[in-house]
Amino acid sequence: MSRRGGPRFVDSHCHIHSEEFDEDRDLVVERALKSGVEVIVTSTLSLEELQKALSIARRYECIKVSAGFDPTRLSFEEAEQLAHEVKRLRGQLASIGEVGLDYFYVKGSDRDKQVEIFRFWIKVASELKLPLVVHSRSAGKYAIQVLLEEGYDRVLMHAFDGSSGWALKGASRGFYFSIPPSVVRSQQKMKMVKALPIENLMLESDAPVLAPTPGERNEPSNVVVSAVKVAEIKRVDFLEACEVFYLNSKNFFKL
Repeated sequence: MSRRGGPRFVDSHCHIHSEEFDEDRDLVVERALKSGVEVIVTSTLSLEELQKALSIARRYECIKVSAGFDPTRLSFEEAEQLAHEVKRLRGQLASIGEVGLDYFYVKGSDRDKQVEIFRFWIKVASELKLPLVVHSRSAGKYAIQVLLEEGYDRVLMHAFDGSSGWALKGASRGFYFSIPPSVVRSQQKMKMVKALPIENLMLESDAPVLAPTPGERNEPSNVVVSAVKVAEIKRVDFLEACEVFYLNSKNFFKL
């Protein structure tokens, strides 16, 4: 099932364009490639980040760019401005995201604005026929409810921190869930992995955060850590599991 006798991976969500990697990005990418990572999808949160990420992607064949909007930004005008540029750059993008809801930072009536902007981005993804990468910190149930109401199902829930019950509701509509290396220390992630079909799972690093060890800088090569843990939880052969994750990602992003 594996190529060259070893597993192959897609890091379906990270931030390799972030300043944490400005000093040694070449080495980080090299380590990822040596680990079997063939594609790194870097998710942006603003126009400035998008421009930087596209510039970096031109230097590394393995890096693909997802155009997102910080869920804690509550300016509909800024969202529309970014969407105008995203539509212009559509051919250079792997997906829309990350976008979504963040009820950890956003409280009260501001959450209504956040939902409105999230719905806007779902419509943009649908219009452009691009997959949607969703952030849903402390808002998993609500993000999935909005997605079900909008009827868009080409969805990747990244680092989902909600209940397994709501994850299963999303999976029943074909949503994917990407598992970060922090699964090795998160009971919630382990429980979710156990509940979800492997056909709905991908791997992510979310680098530079969600490393296997708290406080350490994460990097794309650590998707291997995720793969080992998920295969263990699912009680499936490691190489076979890796190939499922790989093909899920390739098909989702149309890589």
